[in-house]
Amino acid sequence: MNPHNTPFGSRVPAYLDRLSLALERRLPPAAEDPARLHQAMRYACDGGKRLRALLVYAAGEALGVPVEQLDAPACAVELIHAYSLVHDDLPAMDDDDLRRGRPTVHKAYDEATAILVGDGLQTLAFSVLADEPTLAPPQRLRMVSLLARASGSLGMVGGQAVDIASEGRRISLAELQSLHARKTGALILASLQMAAAAADAAPDIEQRLETYGRNIGLAFQIQDDVLDETASSETLGKTAGKDLAQQKSTYPSLLGLDGARERAASLFEEAREVVSTLPGGAAPLRWLADFIEGRGH
Repeated sequence: MNPHNTPFGSRVPAYLDRLSLALERRLPPAAEDPARLHQAMRYACDGGKRLRALLVYAAGEALGVPVEQLDAPACAVELIHAYSLVHDDLPAMDDDDLRRGRPTVHKAYDEATAILVGDGLQTLAFSVLADEPTLAPPQRLRMVSLLARASGSLGMVGGQAVDIASEGRRISLAELQSLHARKTGALILASLQMAAAAADAAPDIEQRLETYGRNIGLAFQIQDDVLDETASSETLGKTAGKDLAQQKSTYPSLLGLDGARERAASLFEEAREVVSTLPGGAAPLRWLADFIEGRGH
């Protein structure tokens, strides 16, 4: 079955177009002073899979949230993700020259500009949430809190710190899962939690979405580790083989390629099952699990 032929799949292009327009409205104009910084911020946000934003839209649709109330959290999570990639690629971090099939920000501009781009995108994300008129003040506050926790030292940034500290040494499977629950999983989980906040969802619904998010986040990272070893740089749009070159522990190194693939498949199936009884319908989230599972980059 072609996932794009399903009802939610057929709407994904419209959601992506909507997100692009929403980001366009919220990013500073390229000509506004300081123009070089604003141009670089826009460069950093261009392209990508936009999976985190799609999670916001999918969960929001499943919970019956008006789409106008999903644009701000979708933009905010993409801004945080874009900033994290800019900083992750810096020479002091993963030192990468290729991202989304083109030069990384510090290569296209310069290192100082790349640092400032990350700073600008991060702060803009919280401004987008705080200023969104379609959301009630308690919803805005809840989303700011969720995204801040997911992005900070207890979430994505903390995971990146542990990842750097783990280079060149073998860590256990439990340690690797904890690392990636923060580095990759926290922002994926926050995407679903912000949609739940927009819906004022009941605690049991939030719990099911959180379980789905944790499973999807871990499966996504296992996929990344597998693709880093099996796909080309041209397919990935970034440098392949970086994990091996940096002597990082990965799921294939601990479980083997077949074991890693089996673990990811099991997590995707668990994610689909846990949302299958959502009262508003699980079709969008099940579609997204299928889509992510079938990705090649």
